Amino acid sequence: MSISKRSFGTYEGKEVFSFALDNNKGLSAEIINYGGIIRSLVFNGTDVVLGRDSLEEYLKNAGYFGALIGRNSNRIARSEFELGGRTYKLNSNDGLNNLHGGIKGFNARVWDYEVKDSPEPALILTLLSEDGEEGFPGNANIKVTYTLTNDNSICIHYEALCDQDTVINMTNHSYFNLNGHDSGTVDGHLLWLDSSFFTPNDSECMPTGEVIKTEGTPFDFKNPKKLSEGFTSDHEQIKLFGGYDHNFALNGRGMRLCGRLRGDKTGIIMEMSTDMSGVQLYTGNSIEDHRICKGGSQYPVHGALCLETQAFPNSLRFSHFPNGILKKGEKYDSVTSYKFMK
Repeated sequence: MSISKRSFGTYEGKEVFSFALDNNKGLSAEIINYGGIIRSLVFNGTDVVLGRDSLEEYLKNAGYFGALIGRNSNRIARSEFELGGRTYKLNSNDGLNNLHGGIKGFNARVWDYEVKDSPEPALILTLLSEDGEEGFPGNANIKVTYTLTNDNSICIHYEALCDQDTVINMTNHSYFNLNGHDSGTVDGHLLWLDSSFFTPNDSECMPTGEVIKTEGTPFDFKNPKKLSEGFTSDHEQIKLFGGYDHNFALNGRGMRLCGRLRGDKTGIIMEMSTDMSGVQLYTGNSIEDHRICKGGSQYPVHGALCLETQAFPNSLRFSHFPNGILKKGEKYDSVTSYKFMK
């Protein structure tokens, strides 16, 4: 079989399962239906994502390791936004701000599931996000499908429908280290991003509304370079956060190849394709706070990086930012894939 399940514990009276997917071509994954978390992702014998060992540890999942994020990825300033002439107040969980959907976002829900056991095994997760949940308007039916494809990609298909105008901006928060999840830092990884602009942040990691050219800055990955070149930079935005925690505007539209990452020790390459307008590059700048880790590992600062595809953070404050507004009756439909090769 290319997909199987086992019990992974219980939460709020619901049984949580771990699903093992294998495309029998070199890529396998373990995903749990609590938070839709990618717990492991193994390519040619190397587990390339950070994770934890038990459900209890994931209930305190500082850093959102591997989790599905929603309704809204990233931050909303002062935990409020205006839509349709009305102000919506959200739960605050990052100082005064709303981060990754709030106190109990999609990362902390037990999802319903369906499995598709086939040459390209798939796990289909669904949930109802009720009107007023975390302060967001409308009853939203959410569907996320993980598929391991024959070309060694993990494809994530996000879908949603809502009975009111709302905000939907989903992503996955996996931390990638292509040398292996317990191999140390990603300083030597080579990164290419098809991005000519990034959005700088204030001290709360909130975009200021500026859109700045990457050319001539540590944010220029148009030519592949080691992440360490940025980490050692004296650029104020790097020094402010101890690394990268920034939204990059992706060139082009529609589904396209936007990023490529190469592990310096294994030679594993990961290509990121998406139809989204932006990606948050986060380099695990505060990862040392997350001590309970998979296999007894203690991950260091810069022990992995996230490539979180998204509409721009805090986009409802700035008319020039691509936003995550979903109109009543319209369908949210987005795909991101991570393809592995060597």
